[in-house]
Amino acid sequence: MRIVLIAPLPPEQNGIADYAGHLRNALQALDVEVLTPLQGVGNDPALARQRVASHDWSGIDLVHAELGGGRLAEFRALQALRERCPQLPLTATVHDPERLVWRLEKLPWPLSLASRLPSPAPEAATVLADPLCLREERQLARGMTCLVTLTRAGSQSLRQRMGLREEQMVVINHGNLEIPPAPLPPLQPLRLLYFGFIYRGKGIEDLLDALAALFVSHPQLRSRVRLTLAGGSEPEMAFGAKGSYLDELRQRMRQLGLTDLIDWQLDLPADRIAQVIQAHHVMVLPYRESSKLKILGQLRGTSGALSWAVACGRGVITSDARSFAEEVSHGNGTLYPQGDVAALTQTLARICSEPQQAEQWAACAAQLGQARQWSRTAERFRDMFTQACQTR
Repeated sequence: MRIVLIAPLPPEQNGIADYAGHLRNALQALDVEVLTPLQGVGNDPALARQRVASHDWSGIDLVHAELGGGRLAEFRALQALRERCPQLPLTATVHDPERLVWRLEKLPWPLSLASRLPSPAPEAATVLADPLCLREERQLARGMTCLVTLTRAGSQSLRQRMGLREEQMVVINHGNLEIPPAPLPPLQPLRLLYFGFIYRGKGIEDLLDALAALFVSHPQLRSRVRLTLAGGSEPEMAFGAKGSYLDELRQRMRQLGLTDLIDWQLDLPADRIAQVIQAHHVMVLPYRESSKLKILGQLRGTSGALSWAVACGRGVITSDARSFAEEVSHGNGTLYPQGDVAALTQTLARICSEPQQAEQWAACAAQLGQARQWSRTAERFRDMFTQACQTR
């Protein structure tokens, strides 16, 4: 089988690029020929369309894309492909259901004038233009052969919002690298880990506040708990953050008196990620859903960091944002209401008083990790590609 993969790829620094790189490698191990003629376009929709126009698509069995992360290049490439090659099977993994891209490439006039005005004018213009964006998303989605989501909740929300047929929907859980198991470290001190790209919107402030509150209510735990913040510090984002977020976090730690209890592991090389995760007991993912996105729809994606926890055999404490409830329904962790610092504090207190819970979570995570290894995940993609070629 000869397919084209349209996606960000390493060395681009974002979670979808990491996912696409692992998928490509796993498919190639199954003797699927994977071409990447759009590699290097970045998130440039115009350049993506040019590549589609200049590439020879004869001899290609299927095109698969990775959609999400606020990127528009892959979305525009699929639109151009559907117009140029109407009989070519097109599939895509949708990482941020219930929408494909959530925003237009450019706002139409006169709404475009709002970009020059102070907030909330740009945000209001985006909301007013959203029906146009939704129309484009639905038109492309309904013309796709298959759309993959990483969870059942994501599949249901995407199907309903886009108005899709049941036979278009496929659920394939996030793939995991095959990582040798490692026992948990000694239960004291309890080692907590935030892992992932470090930027605003991940709820890291909530985690710091909860940890400070924990030590106020249980001062004896100061010597028995440590937190590590690990991951990428310069992700490629659709909207750049203002100022240094890392400096803001360090200042908050000083104000809360946490500096001596927190370790940093920034910009980890890929070959050290598993080692760092397995040196901890529990991963904490305090994500908050974007208040801006809530106006446009429900975000029902999952997390590459959570997938790493599963692959490494470690449990998670996570908010109920996205589709995390489904992801920790296997006995591999627990939930708390997003943004509820008091609830997170109570959850941390429970795991400190019952550290053996981390062992139970780890055992369940290890079983789940075995079932979701990339080699098996790639087989599911290959089967879907075969069926899509026959269906189209």
